[in-house]
Amino acid sequence: MTADIKTNMQTKMDQSIVAFKNNLQKIRTGRANPALLDTVHVEYYGSMVPLSQVANVALLDSRTISVQPWEKGMGAKIEKAIRESDLGLNPASMGDLIRVPMPPMSEERRKEMTKLARNEGESAKIAVRNLRRDANEAVKKLVKDKLASEDDQKRAEADIQKVTDQHIAEIDALVVAKEQEIMAV
Repeated sequence: MTADIKTNMQTKMDQSIVAFKNNLQKIRTGRANPALLDTVHVEYYGSMVPLSQVANVALLDSRTISVQPWEKGMGAKIEKAIRESDLGLNPASMGDLIRVPMPPMSEERRKEMTKLARNEGESAKIAVRNLRRDANEAVKKLVKDKLASEDDQKRAEADIQKVTDQHIAEIDALVVAKEQEIMAV
């Protein structure tokens, strides 16, 4: 019984870390990264679709993202969508190809980005701690219903804490790595 609870918790914590990594990728650093444009949506035949579904997004060099629309008429819409996104980017068309240069970040902007990374890390930790609490409550319920002993509860809570500590440490390491990436000039 307690093994099922721990396995379920571990899976959910792993999913939280995957979601956290995806959120970290969207935080801008000085370098160009095609994942930055994942949040941009473009109008396509009356519905809003992710940019990656109407164009090929790739890197031209370390400071420039290229966007190659798959249809001729989409260039202007894509350019407008990137410009209106909250990323602060200014795309430029060159025929069919749209170049998105990454402006250099000021020291102040870098510090804002590190704060954002820390906040994302804190949110991920809160999610992990909530999963720990839910698992501990499930174990306590088993003891209350006489499906597990108090010794089982103590062991399970120790294991749950160990798994939680591992996930928190992984989140902290990811935040530190992202901060170093942001602050690198």
